[in-house]
Amino acid sequence: MTESVGEASAEERRGRTVRILLAVAAVGAAALPAGLWAARPGGLLLLARVFDHPLLFGWVTAGALTAAALVGLRRTALRVLVGVLAGACALVAVPLSLLLVMFSLPWPETTLDRAAPERDDRRLVVEEGADMIDPVWWVSLDTGSGLGVRRWPLACFNGDDPADALTEAAWEGPHRLRLVSGEGEEARTQYVDVDPATGRPGPAEDRGAC
Repeated sequence: MTESVGEASAEERRGRTVRILLAVAAVGAAALPAGLWAARPGGLLLLARVFDHPLLFGWVTAGALTAAALVGLRRTALRVLVGVLAGACALVAVPLSLLLVMFSLPWPETTLDRAAPERDDRRLVVEEGADMIDPVWWVSLDTGSGLGVRRWPLACFNGDDPADALTEAAWEGPHRLRLVSGEGEEARTQYVDVDPATGRPGPAEDRGAC
């Protein structure tokens, strides 16, 4: 009787653990589309910062599903098979993940965050990072305030060609932005108009390719 109760208790713990792991996997899987949705132009900046991490949530989902299978399967042969398959996938996925992280280093740093004239709820933001050895600049417009800030990507400049390097980003007025790339005779200026009512930016002449 005692042995039977112990087996039932162990089975309950196993079932509870599997349910928890599946819940974690579900959260990770749901975070992937949520990150894509939040990172869209005009998406909420706070949600993008929380959910726009596909590599992290992908690993969380895969790890939780693997652990749930190892805990929940009763046959040793099936558990061994799952373990072998998971290990084989990890041998490929881990190096690729490390390469992705290395290529994304150093992470972008905000080098400019300037409010529009007479409009504190609209800010020109420039983030600087690197594409291997060449500097890269991402230019965005943030609208709103507090938890409701929305980010609108405007353009991207890659310094692998000096003519494409960002040299100036400034407000031309409360509803217009000026972006300058290159220097001297090769300097190119483009303007981005901002809707006075909604804050939605119009397209930049050249959004760049980074």
